[in-house]
Amino acid sequence: MSADLFLYFPTPAEIPVQWQLTGLIEQRDYLLNGTLCQWQGDLAPVYSPVALRNSAGELTPTLLGATPLMDEAAAKAALDAALKAYDLGRGVWPSMAVMERVVAVEKFLAAMLLQRDAVIRLLMWEIGKPLPDAAKEFDRTCDYIRDTIQALKQQDRSASHFVIEQGTLGKIRRVAVGVALCMGTFNYPLNETFTTLIPALIMGNTVIFKPAKYGVLLIQPLLKAFAESFPPGVINVIYGRGRETVGALMESGSVDLFAFIGTNKGASDLKKLHPRPHRLRAVLGLDAKNPAIVLPDADLNLTVKEAVAGALSFNGQRCTALKIFFVQRTIADAFVQQLSDAISALQLGLPWTNQVQITPLPEPGKVDFLKGLIANAIEHGAKVINPEGGQSAGSLMRPALLYPVNSQMRLYQEEQFGPLVPVVPYDDISEVIHYVIHSDYGQQLSIFGQDAQQIGELVDLFANQVGRININNQCQRSPDSFPFTGRKNSAEGTLSVEDALLQFSIPTLVACKYNPEQITLMKEMIKQGSSQFLATDFLF
Repeated sequence: MSADLFLYFPTPAEIPVQWQLTGLIEQRDYLLNGTLCQWQGDLAPVYSPVALRNSAGELTPTLLGATPLMDEAAAKAALDAALKAYDLGRGVWPSMAVMERVVAVEKFLAAMLLQRDAVIRLLMWEIGKPLPDAAKEFDRTCDYIRDTIQALKQQDRSASHFVIEQGTLGKIRRVAVGVALCMGTFNYPLNETFTTLIPALIMGNTVIFKPAKYGVLLIQPLLKAFAESFPPGVINVIYGRGRETVGALMESGSVDLFAFIGTNKGASDLKKLHPRPHRLRAVLGLDAKNPAIVLPDADLNLTVKEAVAGALSFNGQRCTALKIFFVQRTIADAFVQQLSDAISALQLGLPWTNQVQITPLPEPGKVDFLKGLIANAIEHGAKVINPEGGQSAGSLMRPALLYPVNSQMRLYQEEQFGPLVPVVPYDDISEVIHYVIHSDYGQQLSIFGQDAQQIGELVDLFANQVGRININNQCQRSPDSFPFTGRKNSAEGTLSVEDALLQFSIPTLVACKYNPEQITLMKEMIKQGSSQFLATDFLF
């Protein structure tokens, strides 16, 4: 254990008053069929990555509380509630007019905003997210909900008219698919989760929501808002081990939509459990090994700035993080030295520390996993370039810059999802092209350089390999109006504000012959308001 890093952990008295814990959160409530029920079974303890330092020179885990350790029977009860609420598409929610669903989501957003401080506090304590990032995650999620509402209104406006083609009169609207299972991820347990949860709800699907493995307590302040904003059974929140809850849901064959953010292996294992895979629509955000390609004419000051942010924001625990750097050999030494200096200047500390950039890691065993990657890289010829890189105490670890990295090392292919920065020197750009083409992953990449001809050629080469190409900037998801997707083992489906509405719905067409008799019938149905589907109301 590094004595220096050990001192970053606080004693109870050193925690600022505004961020001190007010007591354990023993959460037994969960949301089922519109009611906040009380779980009477076992609970799963929730520990913070922020350990406490005692006078004996030890770090003691900080217990935050506990959440329900629900079982297969509880998961199936949630499924039954969702199926009943959907009622083969005849339920109150899927049958509801678009504007009524919008009003329900707006009601939820208003209630959610009242819980801002509570959610931000839990983001900091549960997953070690720095205060500015935690606040940004909450606010960005609220913006996403607002943008989704506006996108749905525009979609409905476009669908308000009839289409006449080849003697056929038709009206096309997008409608719900069925029962959705939404699962989040610990690094963005609010934002990433809600980018599937909210579109699934607002399009008329009923939902079973299982929070992320870490960052689970922060959903508790929102349970009442869910219960009071949506009809019974429209959203049901379950907790517990995935193998005992999610596996049973998939095996039932009653899940129509599967929204999951995690590993491709985890997604594949769950999809295989579904007995009717052709009826399962999946929206998946999976692994990534996003490369940065540094060309010989790259602006090193700009590149290093983007490299630090891209590789180490929130400790590199982002699927969009830059995971490996390919640097032309003639500038590799200069790049590595400049990057080392920038990494050494990063502020380590606790989530509430002013200007903190590196915080404790929430996953148990993560530090040992990262140290194993470092040891493997050193064994095959790499060195840790930045002073004290890779040193750790408890869950806090200094970032490690590893160079030169080669194909024999685990870091060359494995996603580290942590504060390790591998740099590979290359002589010919064909080496990098080969890596990208043959990689199992295809989410994003970044190109740094100034030669328009070379960058343009690389864009054309990589356009069919990854979902997004970034020029002279880090990989990222934003803005949310842009498509967020990937190829190969990195994703299934596309998420942007508008694309998400398409992923969680299906187009349905009502058509008839374009002749006076059928036109009269259509007009009469519209006049009488006998069909929500055929309504021509314009949403403002």
